[in-house]
Amino acid sequence: MGRLGELERAVMDVLWAHDAPVSVRTVHDELSGRDLAYTTVMTVLTRLADKGFAARERDGRAWLYGASASRERYVAQLMLDALGQTSDRGAALASFARAVSDEDAEQLRRSLS
Repeated sequence: MGRLGELERAVMDVLWAHDAPVSVRTVHDELSGRDLAYTTVMTVLTRLADKGFAARERDGRAWLYGASASRERYVAQLMLDALGQTSDRGAALASFARAVSDEDAEQLRRSLS
């Protein structure tokens, strides 16, 4: 799974905020503060679908888009991808574990038991 660019991440934030697939118009409207053309949003959504980040389905003549996976799954995959960039996974994991907050460390302990 690749990384998202800044605009792609903003579009995904909209998709992650909805429980059901949404139209290009909905995404465009929710990004109104960015002064983006409707066609730009449509292009970004199409590319996200092509990359596997978004799923799309027909609704008459329009497409509806939804996130293919949760934000948490995306972030977890980023972490795994980063971990795959080292030859010493143990050292990387230990360094990560020392860097997290006590609350995050406790959450990791609960998740592993």
